[in-house]
Amino acid sequence: MTSCGLLVTTTISQKPSIATEPLRLADFAGHWRITRDIQHDGGATAQFEGDATWTPQGEDMLYQEEGHLRIEGAAPLFATRSYLWKSDLSVWFSDGRFFHQVPAHGGKVHHDCPPDDYRGTYDFSNWPSFVTRWQVTGPRKSYRMTTTYTRTIT
Repeated sequence: MTSCGLLVTTTISQKPSIATEPLRLADFAGHWRITRDIQHDGGATAQFEGDATWTPQGEDMLYQEEGHLRIEGAAPLFATRSYLWKSDLSVWFSDGRFFHQVPAHGGKVHHDCPPDDYRGTYDFSNWPSFVTRWQVTGPRKSYRMTTTYTRTIT
């Protein structure tokens, strides 16, 4: 786990794609399949495969993901993560700190975690599948991460 509680990355040079209709928190409810590719600037790679669930919690939703993280040269690890998503599409760490604001149509996001900087995009152009991309730069972390979410039928 990083000091800011996330492992994410993307290439920001890509133009973010937007959804034709603005998304609401309720649109995320349910189960999703996740695939995540992580490319560290030093050349190391990792992949995560698992499941995510958005579950109503009052007016908000609890986001929980779990799956297996495969880091180049190491045995697979079981990994979990959780965030609180609020009705305004703001995302909060489990310890109550603000993470970022999801654009309802998709687009750029930012999280400042000095001395590192997190810049990302939400691409909703293939809804109900979507992609997040993060580029993390700084003295402690430097990587790109792309996560694809695909809704599952339960």
